Amino acid sequence: MRSPLRLAFIGWGAINARVGEILTGRQTPVKIVGIAIRTPEARAMPPFGASFLSSPEELIALKPDLVIEAAGRAAIAQWAPAALAAAPAAIFASTSAFADDGMLVWLTELVERHQSKIEVPSGAIGGIDALASTAVLGLDDVLHQIVKPPRAWKATLAEQVLDLDGLANATVSFSGSAREAAACYPQNANATVVTSLAGIGLDRTRVEMVADPAADMNGHRITAHGAFGQMEIALQNRPLATNPKSS
Repeated sequence: MRSPLRLAFIGWGAINARVGEILTGRQTPVKIVGIAIRTPEARAMPPFGASFLSSPEELIALKPDLVIEAAGRAAIAQWAPAALAAAPAAIFASTSAFADDGMLVWLTELVERHQSKIEVPSGAIGGIDALASTAVLGLDDVLHQIVKPPRAWKATLAEQVLDLDGLANATVSFSGSAREAAACYPQNANATVVTSLAGIGLDRTRVEMVADPAADMNGHRITAHGAFGQMEIALQNRPLATNPKSS
Protein backbone atom coordinates (compact mmCIF):
# COMPACT_ATOMS: atom_id res chain seq x y z
CA MET A 1 0.00 0.00 0.00
CA ARG A 2 1.32 3.43 -0.95
CA SER A 3 2.13 5.77 1.92
CA PRO A 4 -0.13 8.81 2.36
CA LEU A 5 0.98 12.05 0.71
CA ARG A 6 2.58 14.18 3.42
CA LEU A 7 1.29 17.75 3.29
CA ALA A 8 2.52 20.92 4.97
CA PHE A 9 0.30 24.01 5.01
CA ILE A 10 1.46 27.60 5.16
CA GLY A 11 -1.33 29.46 6.88
CA TRP A 12 -4.40 28.16 8.67
CA GLY A 13 -7.01 30.68 7.71
CA ALA A 14 -10.35 30.17 5.99
CA ILE A 15 -8.96 28.56 2.82
CA ASN A 16 -6.42 26.08 4.19
CA ALA A 17 -8.65 25.15 7.11
CA ARG A 18 -11.42 24.32 4.64
CA VAL A 19 -9.02 22.31 2.47
CA GLY A 20 -7.90 20.33 5.51
CA GLU A 21 -11.50 19.71 6.52
CA ILE A 22 -12.43 18.45 3.05
CA LEU A 23 -9.40 16.16 2.76
CA THR A 24 -10.11 14.65 6.17
CA GLY A 25 -13.83 14.28 5.52
CA ARG A 26 -13.23 12.48 2.23
CA GLN A 27 -10.62 10.24 3.84
CA THR A 28 -8.18 11.24 1.12
CA PRO A 29 -4.88 9.32 1.46
CA VAL A 30 -2.94 12.30 2.77
CA LYS A 31 -1.42 13.26 6.09
CA ILE A 32 -1.11 16.85 7.24
CA VAL A 33 2.27 16.84 8.97
CA GLY A 34 2.84 20.54 9.60
CA ILE A 35 1.15 23.94 9.60
CA ALA A 36 3.13 27.16 9.47
CA ILE A 37 1.36 29.86 11.44
CA ARG A 38 1.85 33.54 12.12
CA THR A 39 0.21 33.95 15.52
CA PRO A 40 1.20 31.93 18.61
CA GLU A 41 -2.40 31.70 19.86
CA ALA A 42 -3.23 29.41 16.93
CA ARG A 43 -1.19 26.74 18.70
CA ALA A 44 -4.02 26.06 21.16
CA MET A 45 -5.74 23.46 19.00
CA PRO A 46 -3.47 21.70 16.48
CA PRO A 47 -5.77 20.14 13.85
CA PHE A 48 -5.45 16.58 12.61
CA GLY A 49 -2.45 15.90 14.85
CA ALA A 50 -0.20 18.15 12.77
CA SER A 51 2.74 20.05 14.22
CA PHE A 52 2.69 23.83 14.24
CA LEU A 53 5.71 25.37 12.56
CA SER A 54 7.15 28.70 13.61
CA SER A 55 10.29 28.77 11.46
CA PRO A 56 11.32 27.82 7.90
CA GLU A 57 13.93 25.49 9.37
CA GLU A 58 11.17 23.39 10.96
CA LEU A 59 9.48 23.08 7.58
CA ILE A 60 12.68 21.89 5.92
CA ALA A 61 13.17 19.28 8.63
CA LEU A 62 9.72 17.81 7.94
CA LYS A 63 10.52 17.10 4.25
CA PRO A 64 6.86 17.04 3.13
CA ASP A 65 5.77 15.78 -0.28
CA LEU A 66 3.81 18.95 -1.01
CA VAL A 67 3.54 22.42 0.53
CA ILE A 68 0.26 24.36 0.20
CA GLU A 69 0.27 28.12 0.80
CA ALA A 70 -2.81 30.26 1.44
CA ALA A 71 -1.58 32.90 3.84
CA GLY A 72 -1.09 36.07 1.78
CA ARG A 73 1.73 37.34 -0.41
CA ALA A 74 3.97 38.23 2.56
CA ALA A 75 4.01 34.56 3.54
CA ILE A 76 5.51 33.61 0.17
CA ALA A 77 8.50 35.88 0.78
CA GLN A 78 9.00 34.30 4.21
CA TRP A 79 8.36 30.63 3.43
CA ALA A 80 9.09 30.05 -0.27
CA PRO A 81 12.82 29.23 0.12
CA ALA A 82 12.08 26.58 2.74
CA ALA A 83 9.05 25.22 0.88
CA LEU A 84 10.94 24.74 -2.39
CA ALA A 85 13.97 23.32 -0.60
CA ALA A 86 11.90 20.90 1.45
CA ALA A 87 9.37 19.54 -1.05
CA PRO A 88 9.29 18.46 -4.71
CA ALA A 89 6.39 20.85 -5.31
CA ALA A 90 4.53 23.75 -3.73
CA ILE A 91 1.12 25.26 -4.42
CA PHE A 92 1.04 29.03 -3.93
CA ALA A 93 -2.50 30.40 -3.74
CA SER A 94 -1.43 34.01 -3.08
CA THR A 95 -0.69 34.59 -6.74
CA SER A 96 -0.87 38.38 -6.37
CA ALA A 97 2.76 38.06 -5.28
CA PHE A 98 3.64 37.17 -8.87
CA ALA A 99 2.74 40.71 -9.94
CA ASP A 100 6.11 41.73 -8.50
CA ASP A 101 8.61 40.99 -11.28
CA GLY A 102 11.43 40.76 -8.77
CA MET A 103 9.50 38.18 -6.76
CA LEU A 104 8.79 36.12 -9.88
CA VAL A 105 12.46 36.09 -10.89
CA TRP A 106 13.47 35.13 -7.35
CA LEU A 107 10.95 32.27 -7.22
CA THR A 108 12.12 31.00 -10.62
CA GLU A 109 15.70 30.94 -9.36
CA LEU A 110 14.62 29.01 -6.25
CA VAL A 111 12.79 26.44 -8.36
CA GLU A 112 15.81 25.91 -10.56
CA ARG A 113 18.20 25.73 -7.61
CA HIS A 114 16.17 23.10 -5.74
CA GLN A 115 14.77 21.28 -8.80
CA SER A 116 11.33 21.82 -7.33
CA LYS A 117 8.09 23.02 -8.91
CA ILE A 118 5.48 25.70 -8.25
CA GLU A 119 1.87 24.83 -9.03
CA VAL A 120 -0.37 27.82 -9.76
CA PRO A 121 -3.98 26.99 -8.78
CA SER A 122 -6.80 28.44 -10.86
CA GLY A 123 -8.63 29.16 -7.61
CA ALA A 124 -12.10 30.64 -8.09
CA ILE A 125 -11.99 30.60 -11.89
CA GLY A 126 -11.98 28.04 -14.71
CA GLY A 127 -11.33 27.92 -18.42
CA ILE A 128 -7.66 28.80 -18.06
CA ASP A 129 -6.71 26.10 -20.57
CA ALA A 130 -8.93 27.77 -23.17
CA LEU A 131 -7.51 31.21 -22.47
CA ALA A 132 -3.93 29.92 -22.69
CA SER A 133 -4.73 28.25 -26.01
CA THR A 134 -6.16 31.42 -27.51
CA ALA A 135 -3.07 33.35 -26.39
CA VAL A 136 -0.95 31.23 -28.74
CA LEU A 137 -2.69 32.84 -31.73
CA GLY A 138 -2.57 36.28 -30.15
CA LEU A 139 -4.97 38.17 -27.90
CA ASP A 140 -6.04 41.77 -28.40
CA ASP A 141 -7.93 42.31 -25.18
CA VAL A 142 -8.75 40.51 -21.91
CA LEU A 143 -11.09 41.85 -19.24
CA HIS A 144 -11.49 40.13 -15.86
CA GLN A 145 -14.42 41.49 -13.90
CA ILE A 146 -14.99 40.51 -10.27
CA VAL A 147 -18.45 41.15 -8.81
CA LYS A 148 -19.05 40.56 -5.10
CA PRO A 149 -21.59 41.65 -2.47
CA PRO A 150 -20.58 44.86 -0.65
CA ARG A 151 -19.74 42.95 2.55
CA ALA A 152 -17.03 41.04 0.66
CA TRP A 153 -15.23 44.33 -0.01
CA LYS A 154 -15.04 45.30 3.66
CA ALA A 155 -11.50 46.05 4.89
CA THR A 156 -10.30 46.75 1.32
CA LEU A 157 -9.60 49.96 -0.60
CA ALA A 158 -13.19 49.80 -1.84
CA GLU A 159 -14.26 51.18 1.54
CA GLN A 160 -12.32 54.37 0.78
CA VAL A 161 -14.04 55.05 -2.54
CA LEU A 162 -17.54 53.65 -1.99
CA ASP A 163 -20.23 53.78 0.68
CA LEU A 164 -20.53 50.01 0.80
CA ASP A 165 -23.45 50.04 3.24
CA GLY A 166 -25.39 52.57 1.21
CA LEU A 167 -25.01 51.21 -2.32
CA ALA A 168 -28.21 50.97 -4.36
CA ASN A 169 -26.68 49.70 -7.60
CA ALA A 170 -23.66 47.75 -8.83
CA THR A 171 -20.67 50.12 -8.69
CA VAL A 172 -17.08 49.82 -9.91
CA SER A 173 -14.57 50.48 -7.15
CA PHE A 174 -11.46 49.78 -9.24
CA SER A 175 -10.60 49.79 -12.93
CA GLY A 176 -7.05 49.24 -14.09
CA SER A 177 -4.44 46.65 -15.00
CA ALA A 178 -4.06 43.29 -13.31
CA ARG A 179 -0.72 44.44 -11.92
CA GLU A 180 -2.39 47.46 -10.32
CA ALA A 181 -5.22 45.28 -9.02
CA ALA A 182 -2.76 42.92 -7.35
CA ALA A 183 -1.11 45.85 -5.59
CA CYS A 184 -4.37 47.50 -4.49
CA TYR A 185 -6.45 44.38 -3.75
CA PRO A 186 -3.98 41.59 -2.92
CA GLN A 187 -6.62 39.38 -1.28
CA ASN A 188 -9.15 39.79 -4.07
CA ALA A 189 -6.95 39.90 -7.17
CA ASN A 190 -5.22 36.52 -7.02
CA ALA A 191 -7.46 35.12 -9.75
CA THR A 192 -6.74 38.07 -12.05
CA VAL A 193 -3.03 37.31 -11.86
CA VAL A 194 -3.74 33.74 -12.98
CA THR A 195 -5.76 35.11 -15.91
CA SER A 196 -2.88 37.42 -16.80
CA LEU A 197 -0.24 34.71 -16.73
CA ALA A 198 -2.37 32.53 -19.01
CA GLY A 199 -3.27 35.36 -21.38
CA ILE A 200 -1.62 38.68 -22.30
CA GLY A 201 0.24 39.60 -19.15
CA LEU A 202 -0.22 41.72 -16.06
CA ASP A 203 -0.04 45.11 -17.74
CA ARG A 204 -2.41 44.44 -20.66
CA THR A 205 -5.07 42.46 -18.77
CA ARG A 206 -7.83 44.83 -17.65
CA VAL A 207 -9.54 44.35 -14.29
CA GLU A 208 -12.74 45.74 -12.81
CA MET A 209 -13.78 45.29 -9.18
CA VAL A 210 -17.52 45.70 -8.65
CA ALA A 211 -19.61 45.90 -5.47
CA ASP A 212 -23.17 44.81 -6.19
CA PRO A 213 -25.84 44.92 -3.45
CA ALA A 214 -27.97 42.51 -5.52
CA ALA A 215 -25.24 39.86 -5.60
CA ASP A 216 -25.26 36.97 -3.16
CA MET A 217 -22.29 35.14 -4.65
CA ASN A 218 -18.77 36.00 -5.81
CA GLY A 219 -18.78 36.35 -9.58
CA HIS A 220 -15.99 36.27 -12.15
CA ARG A 221 -16.51 37.21 -15.79
CA ILE A 222 -13.59 36.89 -18.18
CA THR A 223 -13.90 38.10 -21.76
CA ALA A 224 -11.20 37.83 -24.40
CA HIS A 225 -10.87 38.90 -28.04
CA GLY A 226 -8.13 37.99 -30.48
CA ALA A 227 -7.16 36.21 -33.67
CA PHE A 228 -9.13 33.12 -32.57
CA GLY A 229 -12.40 35.08 -32.21
CA GLN A 230 -13.96 35.86 -28.84
CA MET A 231 -14.76 34.01 -25.63
CA GLU A 232 -16.55 34.63 -22.37
CA ILE A 233 -16.23 32.69 -19.12
CA ALA A 234 -18.66 33.41 -16.29
CA LEU A 235 -18.67 31.81 -12.83
CA GLN A 236 -20.76 32.34 -9.72
CA ASN A 237 -19.14 30.97 -6.56
CA ARG A 238 -20.65 30.74 -3.11
CA PRO A 239 -18.59 32.68 -0.53
CA LEU A 240 -16.85 30.80 2.24
CA ALA A 241 -18.91 31.08 5.38
CA THR A 242 -15.82 31.98 7.41
CA ASN A 243 -14.50 34.56 4.90
CA PRO A 244 -16.82 36.15 2.32
CA LYS A 245 -13.81 37.45 0.35
CA SER A 246 -13.02 33.87 -0.67
CA SER A 247 -15.09 31.27 -2.49
